[in-house]
Amino acid sequence: MATTAEDVRAIALSLPDSSEKLAWGMPTFRVGGKIFAAVGDDDTSIGVKCPKEDRAGLIAAEPAKFFIREGHDDNYAWLRVRLASVEDAGELRSILADSWLQAAPKRLAAAHPELGGG
Repeated sequence: MATTAEDVRAIALSLPDSSEKLAWGMPTFRVGGKIFAAVGDDDTSIGVKCPKEDRAGLIAAEPAKFFIREGHDDNYAWLRVRLASVEDAGELRSILADSWLQAAPKRLAAAHPELGGG
């Protein structure tokens, strides 16, 4: 079962203090005023926060799943995820929760150890 943009919305909004806001004509999901996920313009991929030093390893390990848009993502701590390659809702939740933890205020992240923040 491929995951969809609607799955992204449902899971992202289930994370603590998350909200949705349209930006650049696309749905983005925020915590503490910071974007932690954005649906791509064709609904087939999402952008999530990822430390720049971790991107190459993830892309090398799963190139069908992870990528960056060269010339656009080069200088940002973001990674793109092809939704069709995400195995299930559990994996999508894990990806979104990891991104949420990177964007969330430290106190909020620490208050949710079930997401890995404590």
